[in-house]
Amino acid sequence: MLETTEQSLTTTAEGRAAPVSERLNNKCFCMSLDHAALRDALAGELGSPELLALVEERCPYLFSARPVFISDSHAERMANVVRAVESVVALPAYRSRVLEGAPAIVRHDPGGAKGVFFGYDFHLREDDIGLIEINTNAGGAMLNAVMARAHRACCLDHKQLAVAAAAAAHLEKDIVDMFHMEWQRCGRDRQLQTIAIVDTEPQQQYLYPEFVLFQRLFERHGLRAVIADPSELKLQDGVLWHGQIAIDLVYNRLTDFLLELPASAALRAAYLQRAIVLTPHPQAHALFADKRNLALLSDAGQLQALGVPQQVQEILLANILPTEVVNAADGERLWSERRQLFFKPTAGFGGRAAYRGDKITKRVWQDILAGEYVAQKIMIPGDRVIGSREDPQLLKFDLRLYIYHGAVQWTAARLYQGQTTNFRTPGGGFAPVYSLLDAEITSEIDGIKMPPEVAVACCLENCV
Repeated sequence: MLETTEQSLTTTAEGRAAPVSERLNNKCFCMSLDHAALRDALAGELGSPELLALVEERCPYLFSARPVFISDSHAERMANVVRAVESVVALPAYRSRVLEGAPAIVRHDPGGAKGVFFGYDFHLREDDIGLIEINTNAGGAMLNAVMARAHRACCLDHKQLAVAAAAAAHLEKDIVDMFHMEWQRCGRDRQLQTIAIVDTEPQQQYLYPEFVLFQRLFERHGLRAVIADPSELKLQDGVLWHGQIAIDLVYNRLTDFLLELPASAALRAAYLQRAIVLTPHPQAHALFADKRNLALLSDAGQLQALGVPQQVQEILLANILPTEVVNAADGERLWSERRQLFFKPTAGFGGRAAYRGDKITKRVWQDILAGEYVAQKIMIPGDRVIGSREDPQLLKFDLRLYIYHGAVQWTAARLYQGQTTNFRTPGGGFAPVYSLLDAEITSEIDGIKMPPEVAVACCLENCV
């Protein structure tokens, strides 16, 4: 049961009128997800009753029925953070700093590939924004493309429905174009023909259905696609093979970021010999996703030493949660401050081995000190009310921006309970993000901006 008050739904902690986006997140109970439309969309994309049954059995909480609302200015601020980060990563001084002393595979020239599906993850609360991490093999983009066809806002008219459907098709085209662009950036002089979607034991992965969605998408656009464990790949005479299929490009979903495991040996050799285009690749992970980079990007002194322009510094320092590398010398201070900190392994993913400071024991603390961790200031995530007016329930949400070469392709929310996103929360999962105009302090809004990824309208007068 949601414990809140009418006052908290309409004002901020400082007593100011809450933005319409926040008030909708707290008060809008309009159903947005059309479950029948979602099932039809998944069935059509997957092309298999067995796969649809697998999604429904294994992944019942992939999609939330409620959308998340943000303001136009929130969307622009997050895009500015992405551009600021990408501008710093492009600096020779930054790249030298990060790559110096790194393993040889990190310093290997990826040949021009930028890396597909970077995920910039943000917390948003009231008017505060905090970048919590960057991922270089962020999952969920294809799931969001399917979901976009199945969400219906309460006042969506036929014209807006058409725009929303077109947005999903546009995202799918962007995805295919992105892989062709990666191929071209690497200077390949023939057409891309084959793609391998690679992950460890892919059929056992929670997001395996998304791999199938990608496979179907590629095939609809004339590309042959296979889903493979890295151990199934063989390098022979300068060609990477999966069975009898020669592979041109590998869409890398591995969390073996440096291709160090024995199963990755053929993929590693093919990458180093430029037998394939690998995206994302180890250098992208080192430059963007290693969490030690957030300590650099949130430190004014280090940004100044790197020659980062003042305007870019201001954006980063205002919007990246303060982060520092954990070391034993600072152990006593960090332990005393732990209740305000979140501890993450530097190469972690999916919330694994990550701890809220107020939850850790002395034993876990010793593991943190002995391991490679960063400490990040906690920012409470935003709230989204689900359920009904009679029985409201409160979930957390974060925001994921899917990025290619610095450009925002799509914005999605993830609703959850617990310490981190988990796709195992009833009522939770991926949710569309609806962007509202900033002329917003009252509910008397005549229109809602339609950003490229989605077009919606909600019954503001009824909900707020």
